[in-house]
Amino acid sequence: MSVRALSIEDTNLNKVAKITATSPGKYSDIDLSFVKRKDGDIFKKRDANAVKQAVKNLIMTNQFEKPFMPYFGANIQDLLFELSNDFLSHNIETQIVRAIENYEPRARVLNVSSSFNDISNTLDVSITFQIISTDEIVVLETQISRLR
Repeated sequence: MSVRALSIEDTNLNKVAKITATSPGKYSDIDLSFVKRKDGDIFKKRDANAVKQAVKNLIMTNQFEKPFMPYFGANIQDLLFELSNDFLSHNIETQIVRAIENYEPRARVLNVSSSFNDISNTLDVSITFQIISTDEIVVLETQISRLR
């Protein structure tokens, strides 16, 4: 018969519920520019900037680009070659909202707006979202262009 040694914290396991969680707002990710710091390491994105970078990567990803996750991404670049009209802008905005809701649990979308620039063949996108753990509001503005 084996004897198990318990620590002092284990004595009240049946009486006291122990709740552990990570502290909110501690998001970090590598900076995708891969710029090297003086000590040889690369820079990191933290908190709101990490979520902002993740949202931008999400909307820039087409479906079927990520292995084993065929519907990951907003699939916006496929729509850039469609004729510009109000329905297409609504469709793009809907796809962006759907992608963020499905694949980025740290953000809650507040507003998405898009507009085509026919002269330069670009799409200007503005996404306003709230970081769930800190209630910080972030605005991401990006320009997506067609490659020929």
